Amino acid sequence: MKTSFRLATAVCATALVITACGEAPEESDEAADGGGDFLGCMVSDAGGIDDKSFNETSYNGLVAAEESGVVSDIKFAESQSDADYTPNVNAMVADDCGIIVTVGFLLADATEEAANANPDEQFAIVDFQYKDENGEVYEIDNVKPLVFNTHEAAFLAGYAAASYTKSGKVGTWGGAKIPTVTIFMDGFYDGVMYHNEQKGTNVEVLGWNKESQQGQFVGDFDNDGLAKQISDNLISQGADVLHPVAGPLAASAGTAAQEAGDVAVIWADSDGFESAPEFSDVILTSVMKGMDVAVETAVGEAADGSFTNEPYIGTLENEGVSLAPFHDFDDQISQETKDELDEIREQIISGDLVVESPAAF
Repeated sequence: MKTSFRLATAVCATALVITACGEAPEESDEAADGGGDFLGCMVSDAGGIDDKSFNETSYNGLVAAEESGVVSDIKFAESQSDADYTPNVNAMVADDCGIIVTVGFLLADATEEAANANPDEQFAIVDFQYKDENGEVYEIDNVKPLVFNTHEAAFLAGYAAASYTKSGKVGTWGGAKIPTVTIFMDGFYDGVMYHNEQKGTNVEVLGWNKESQQGQFVGDFDNDGLAKQISDNLISQGADVLHPVAGPLAASAGTAAQEAGDVAVIWADSDGFESAPEFSDVILTSVMKGMDVAVETAVGEAADGSFTNEPYIGTLENEGVSLAPFHDFDDQISQETKDELDEIREQIISGDLVVESPAAF
């Protein structure tokens, strides 16, 4: 029998505008021999290559392609505002890159414009699949989408949070209200609700309502003060588990948890225990996206001549998304809960348990 979590409303994405000073493309100082003269390039979203989350994980895939000899050199540009996207992408086109990987939903327009103007250039875009005004997916011949059904792994995180909480309240909040953020929050919410259904609990989710698609958002990915305030507010309302989906702003939740004591954090994108060790004492687990593997694979396909525009969709089944280990919290999660999480994972993979989000791919 299938259990289905369905949304009654569709999400409407709002473009994020960030004001800051842009930087020109930089050539990596980690260049290695190999891969002929193939140049792999990347343009980041706001937050920077060292955001310990979204951009950094994607960049690690480009670095891995260089270190393995798939490409001979790499180059990247960090976008500091929306005004940087088109110039940065065009600069990469001018540099004769073998493939240009753009990182994030917000680079979609700049990527499409450059791809259409340069049909012989190869592109990949992380976290975006093109759709028309009717919501129908359309393809661009020279653009490969690298997308992830993170709601599947976030469902597991929500279930784990509900089993862990002592207060009966958990919280989640986002950076910008865009589909690649809300998909985490949808899965997290449903995982908590599923725990309530299965275990007879009444754990409350603060910061997000899946049905109404309303919740707590900073509005960008660089306002640390507001991110800290939102985290503190959720904690003051009783949340003892926080799931921030906000790239570098997750650090604000980590700080709030450390200051409060007895509050745990569920990281997003990377395994925060490893990528943000300064918060390892409060990181319960992480919802991981294999952006590094997806980027390295796309770059490799472009380098060896097997590039296609077929989307890569990360799922629990292909391990493109996953739940990180509990690390230092391992002894605080019962074996019963761990076994249930394994069973839920297999049920999602088999389709016996259907988890959904309007932002899913």
